[in-house]
Amino acid sequence: MHLTNVGPLWLRRYALAVSGCTLLLLIAGGLVTSNDAALSVPDWPTSWGSLFPPLQGGIRYEFAHRVLALLATLMTIGLALAMRTRLAWTALLAVAAQAALGGAGVLLAEPLWIAIAHACLGQLQFGLVVAVTAQAFGATPSLSRPLIFALILAQTALGAAVRYGVIGLAAHLGGALVATLYLMWVSLSLLMNNMDNPSVRRPAMLLLSLTFSQVFLGIASYMARVVYVNAPQPMPLLIFFTVAHVAFGSLVFGAAVLFTTLARPQQLPVSGGPVSGVVTA
Repeated sequence: MHLTNVGPLWLRRYALAVSGCTLLLLIAGGLVTSNDAALSVPDWPTSWGSLFPPLQGGIRYEFAHRVLALLATLMTIGLALAMRTRLAWTALLAVAAQAALGGAGVLLAEPLWIAIAHACLGQLQFGLVVAVTAQAFGATPSLSRPLIFALILAQTALGAAVRYGVIGLAAHLGGALVATLYLMWVSLSLLMNNMDNPSVRRPAMLLLSLTFSQVFLGIASYMARVVYVNAPQPMPLLIFFTVAHVAFGSLVFGAAVLFTTLARPQQLPVSGGPVSGVVTA
């Protein structure tokens, strides 16, 4: 199975734009947290009682996050109306729930459970938009290998819990080891049996490369935190690696969606009728 040009050109391009906007929203959220700007705007849906607050200090990051959230919501509404699939409506529900959680976090002074849930739902929202984008290209998204999604979402929750001081780093490192080993095993198993099949090779290699990049960024983020532990916060290099780590975590989740959608056993014609190709994973 591979992506084809089934949907109209404008719809495919629009779906890609929605995916890009959703990723930018997640990056903006990482910038808010990394710059300690989460409660720089104490009201919602207005910002300091107006539509356009003074853009100074942490307000800049929080307001940019809200603008991107509104844009992503409107674009997802448009995508759902254009696609009219169950998955597209689910993505719309996810973005609405994400907006509601964000507002509740502001009004309730961001309790930790809301902050962690907000991070996990953002990851899930991006994965759903990627799946809808795959639909726009003619693919059929799959929930095969659900353990991949469970492990990545668990890592998102653990990472958010570490960031907010709920748990220590050891749990996140242990989860990263388990998730990385499992993703390597699944991807490499498929690669070894399907190296000549680009519809399997490409998503598997994408998932592997993004996973290793995410591990590197996690190590770099930790090392930057150690180096700048006594420096005035926030430090630009620490912000860069932390936000990149968040962004690549979302990209890994999106790559996992493509991997489970595209890297599937093929129907191989043989004498006597078609049989399923053997894929170990």
